[in-house]
Amino acid sequence: MPEQLLDQLNCMANFVRNPHHPPPSGLEARRLAIYRQLFIGNIESLLAASFPVIHQTLPRADWQRLVHDFYANYRCQTPLFTQLAGEFVAYLEQHENPQDFPPWLPELAQHEWSESALLLSDAVEPSHNPHCDLMEGAPVISRLAQAHAYEWPVCDIGPDHQPTEKPATPTLVLLQRREGQVTFSRLAPMAYALLVSLVEHRRSGREHLVALAEVAGVSVRELMPMGVAALEGFKARGIVLGTRWGEL
Repeated sequence: MPEQLLDQLNCMANFVRNPHHPPPSGLEARRLAIYRQLFIGNIESLLAASFPVIHQTLPRADWQRLVHDFYANYRCQTPLFTQLAGEFVAYLEQHENPQDFPPWLPELAQHEWSESALLLSDAVEPSHNPHCDLMEGAPVISRLAQAHAYEWPVCDIGPDHQPTEKPATPTLVLLQRREGQVTFSRLAPMAYALLVSLVEHRRSGREHLVALAEVAGVSVRELMPMGVAALEGFKARGIVLGTRWGEL
């Protein structure tokens, strides 16, 4: 590519990304503005669809300022529109001046993005024995179920509720995709800890519960009935698929 043409293209790209850059010479300003608006308008529409709660909650001027800054200054690692929402989450988490937006915004963005990412996931369920003893075998958790912990009440934030202080307790959320639909529900601390343990450790159900009892500082006898009920409930809901084949 001739160097002069490359310079012109880079100049055009810089201006379209950020109008503070000088525009290419010889092009009408009105046409350049229309061309830039087509690009930023598409990005804003995609982000508004991916983050409906944020879009509805932030004042319009703040939303547009955020989108324009993302468009102008963040360097995405993928050209795929389907992954744009994940890039926006990364932008918020890496932002140099977090005071530019509400403190709960990165977590709310991660929560909204997790729903769409799970909906689009092509994850294949792991091999498992569906006819099993969850206490003696190693439970296998579905790859279409995710447990998340947030410092801010992401399930409650919206136009009518924008907290300024973190609650004393975290918000524990289960996301699950079944039959093409993603749903979320609140988790009790013990249920959340059990799901995290199922993901992180290869143990029998009994060993998971014994370990949780030790961490919680309660007796195994006290925890066991609740733990067994939780495992069976997870199995009934398709969160736990069964147990691993063969040995642990």
